[in-house]
Amino acid sequence: MLIANHSGKLLEVGLDEAGRGCLAGPVVAGAVVLPLDYSHPLLTDSKLLTAKQRDQLREEICREAIYWAVAEVSPQEIDEINILNASFLAMHRATDLLNIVPEYLLVDGNRFNPYKKVPHACMVKGDSRFFNIAAASILAKTHRDDLMCALAATHPQYKWEQNAGYPTKAHRNAIREHGVSPHHRLTFKLLPDAEPFLVEEVL
Repeated sequence: MLIANHSGKLLEVGLDEAGRGCLAGPVVAGAVVLPLDYSHPLLTDSKLLTAKQRDQLREEICREAIYWAVAEVSPQEIDEINILNASFLAMHRATDLLNIVPEYLLVDGNRFNPYKKVPHACMVKGDSRFFNIAAASILAKTHRDDLMCALAATHPQYKWEQNAGYPTKAHRNAIREHGVSPHHRLTFKLLPDAEPFLVEEVL
């Protein structure tokens, strides 16, 4: 059973990201402050839920959270600062959008760049241990999936509506055939080392 809060402070912010391992699209972070007594029988790590369950939970989280926000870091920024720093930046941006002074940050994972002077704790598998991190993971995942579906409308060859930019066989085959788009992360291994990807078709 997940618990609502780690520090006991009302303005504890749960933080998580989505899209870190993708070949295309931004990395997205969610930031959520839930009531201290919050509980939900279904809410857990977004990866363990169906798309329908995530969409249902997103509506409830947006309705029941005290504060919530979602922020992005672009593929170009990822290429400039690397994906780890981009993930931290996305979490910082999401926290900025809350327009509050957080009392505590609860971060999924084992590393984090401090945010101002706010105390924080990193929690491995935090999205399956704390409701506020799980809620942040839901908001980040659903926001990013919607964004990749929208991008798929103008770049249908990559089938992002199905793979969300992750390195599936179909996605890599499309890179071989069509080259890269402006939404691909050029510092990532888009194809195996022996296979240079096309750059002349970037639009």
